[in-house]
Amino acid sequence: MRTLRIGSGAGYSGDRIEPALELAEHGALDYLVFECLAERTIALAQQQRQRDPEAGYDPLLTERMTTVLRACAERKIRVITNMGAANPVAAARQTARIARELGLTGLRIAAVTGDDVTDRLHSVDLPLIEREGRVADIAERMISANAYLGAGPIIDALRGGADVVITGRVGDPAMFTAPLVHEFGWAMDDWTRLGRGTLVGHLLECAGQITGGYFADPGYKDVPDLARLGFPLAEVTEDGHAVITKVAGSGGQVSIATCKEQILYEVHDPARYIQPDVVADFTGATLQQIGPDRVAISGGAGTPRTPTLKVSVGYHDSFIGEGQMSYAGPGALARARLALDIVEQRLKLTNVATTELRFELIGADSVRRGPTLPVNAEPEEVRIRVVGRTATMREAVRIGNEVETLYTNGPAGGGGALKSAREILAVASTLIPREWITPHIAYEVA
Repeated sequence: MRTLRIGSGAGYSGDRIEPALELAEHGALDYLVFECLAERTIALAQQQRQRDPEAGYDPLLTERMTTVLRACAERKIRVITNMGAANPVAAARQTARIARELGLTGLRIAAVTGDDVTDRLHSVDLPLIEREGRVADIAERMISANAYLGAGPIIDALRGGADVVITGRVGDPAMFTAPLVHEFGWAMDDWTRLGRGTLVGHLLECAGQITGGYFADPGYKDVPDLARLGFPLAEVTEDGHAVITKVAGSGGQVSIATCKEQILYEVHDPARYIQPDVVADFTGATLQQIGPDRVAISGGAGTPRTPTLKVSVGYHDSFIGEGQMSYAGPGALARARLALDIVEQRLKLTNVATTELRFELIGADSVRRGPTLPVNAEPEEVRIRVVGRTATMREAVRIGNEVETLYTNGPAGGGGALKSAREILAVASTLIPREWITPHIAYEVA
C-alpha cells in the first residue's frame, strides 16, 4: 500500500527552526507543514498590515524559508504553511524573493485567501459562541475576523502545481489532510478517511509536543535529549492509518503515552472534534508501539461536516500594566508581603483606575493560589508581581511605576525591578454559513 510521509516543521509561530531542516534533510518527506498561527496571532498581524501593506505575515517566515527551501526543492518536498497570517499574498511574494536569492528557479508558490470576513461581520449581527454576547458588542473594537477554511483551497493549489502553499486562517489539521486527499484521491465526503486524516493532522500539528517536549516530567515521564528534540513525521497509508515517528538519532521520544496526550490536547469531545471538512471521531482509534519511536495509529472515523464555519474575531480589549521586584535573604517573604501591601494601598490612594488587579508572590503563591508553603517554611527568595487591567495605556503605566518606586520607598533589599504596559487584543468566536466564503488562490513563480 502506498505511503505518504508528512513532517511537522513547527507547532507555533516562534518555534525552533533547526528541527524542520533536520526533517527536510533526513526525513525522506513528501510534505513539510509549518503550523504557526494561534488565535490572537492573526489580529496582531492585521495591525501590522494596516501599518505596512507588505507586512502582516509571520515574522519568522523569512528565516524559516531561507533555512528549508533549498533542502525541500532539492528533494521535491512540498511545503504547506499558515504563515501567511493576515497577508498570504505578501508572504508568497517574499517567499519567491527568497527562492530567487537562493538560486532556486521555477518554484511555484500559492497564496490562499478568502478567510478574511472582517468587512462582512461589520454589517451583520451574530451571536458569539463560547461566551455570552453578540458580534455587535465588539464591532467598534474589531481588528480582524477570519474564518477557518478547510483543506479544499490547499488541495486546489496542489493540483495547480504549487510547490509551496501559504494560507491565512485554516483549520490546523486541514494542512495535513490536504496532501492526503490530493495524493490518494480521497472524496471530500469520505467522512471516515477525512476523520482519520484529521486525527493524523491533530497528532502532528503541535510538533515537539508529540515527540516528548510538553510531555516531559523528570522522574515521572523522563524524555532523553530534549535540547535536541526532533519534530514528528507521519507515514500515512491510503486508508488513513499512520505511523508516528521522528528522524533517527534526534532527541525526544515517540511513545503510546506521548501520542495519547496529544490526541486529547485541546479536544473538548473526542467523539465530535469539529473541523471545517469533517466532524472527526477519535474514540475508535487504537495505538500500538511497533518499534523504538514508532507508534502505529489505526481506526478513527468521521461524520458529515457542519453547515457553518467558525470565525475568530480579534478586537481591542484593554491594557495591562505590570510591575515586578525581587526580595532575597532572611525575612524575604515578610518584606515581599509588605511590598505588596504598600503597592495595593498606593494604587487606591492615587486613584489608579483598574477593572482587575492581582498581587502575587512568585515562588510562594503565584500559580497555586492561597497559602502553599508548609508551616515554618521560608523561601530564600521571592518575587512580587502586581498586574492590573485598565481602560487606558496611561493608567496601565501607573501600575508598574508604583512597583518601581519601592526601590527607595519600600521594604529593604528590593531589586531587579521590571515594569511594562501593553495593549491587550482579545479573541471571540462566532459561526457563519460556509456559503459566505469564496477562497481564492494567487500564484508567484520564483
